[in-house]
Amino acid sequence: MAKQKHEEHENHERWLVSYADFITLLFAFFVVMYSVSAVNEGKFRTVSESIRAALRPVSNPEVSQMIFSVGQYRPAMKAPSIPGSKELAVRRLRELVKSSQTSSQFALIHMLEKEDGDIIITIPDSILFKSGEAAIRQEALSFLKGLAGALLELNRHVRVEGHTDNVPIRTAQFPSNWELSATRAVMVVRVLSELYGVPSDHLAAIGYADTRPVASNLTPDQRAKNRRVEVIILEHAPAFSPRFPEDEREGSDQSSNRIESFPPRPFSTGSDLPKSPDFQKEDMVR
Repeated sequence: MAKQKHEEHENHERWLVSYADFITLLFAFFVVMYSVSAVNEGKFRTVSESIRAALRPVSNPEVSQMIFSVGQYRPAMKAPSIPGSKELAVRRLRELVKSSQTSSQFALIHMLEKEDGDIIITIPDSILFKSGEAAIRQEALSFLKGLAGALLELNRHVRVEGHTDNVPIRTAQFPSNWELSATRAVMVVRVLSELYGVPSDHLAAIGYADTRPVASNLTPDQRAKNRRVEVIILEHAPAFSPRFPEDEREGSDQSSNRIESFPPRPFSTGSDLPKSPDFQKEDMVR
C-alpha cells in the first residue's frame, strides 16, 4: 500500500510578524522625535540672546549713557529748496508733536507758534533725562530724530534752553542748577548735531537754572512744569558780527588785533561758593 501523504497545516497568523516589525519601527521613530524636541533650555536662551544682540546692537537701554565724541560721523543732510517746503516742514513739526502726544510718555510735549514766527517746543525734563542727570534717555531719541528732520527742512537757527525748579542740587557733577540746566541744553544740542546732522552753526545752548519759571514752585506739579527744555526755532537768524571782519583784518596792524586773555579766577575756598537753603527730603525729589 502506498504511504498516505501528510497534508501541511497552513499558518494564518503570519501577519503578526509584519505587524510587530511595524510597531517596533513606529516606536523607534517616536523615540527619536522626542529626543530631538527635548532642547536644552539654557543653551537655547544663550543662542537666542546672542542672535538678538547681533541683530539689534543698540537695544541695550544703557546706551543712553554714552558720551558723544566731538567730530564723529554724522549723516550728510541738506535742507530742501523746494518752494513751499517751509510750510510743509512746519506742518510736519505739528504732526510730530501731535502724534507724540498720543503716547502717555510724551503727552506733556507742546508746541507754541508765536506771532513773530518763532516756534517754541516745550519738553518736560522727565522725557529727556533721569532725575538729577543730563544723559539723554534712549526712549527720547526717536522724538529728537523727528525733530531734527523738521529742523533740517526749516533751515532755521535754533536755541535750546534748559530750565530747572528752585530745588537746589549739589553733586560733584552739578554743583548747582546752573550747571544742570546748561549741561542738559548742551546734550540736546549735541544729539541734534552729532547724531542727526543739524548744522552746528545753527544751534545754541543756554542754561537758565530756575530764573525763568512758568509756574510757582509751591507744589510738586508746579515744580515739574518748571523742569523743562525749550527748543526755540527762530524765524530770523540772530544778529552776529565777527570780531575781526576780513576787510578790517587785512588793513590793520597785527599788533592792534592782539587780545590779552586772562584765565578765570577759581574759587579759593569752599566758603566762596553760594549757599543754598536746606530743604526737606520730599522737596528734593526730581
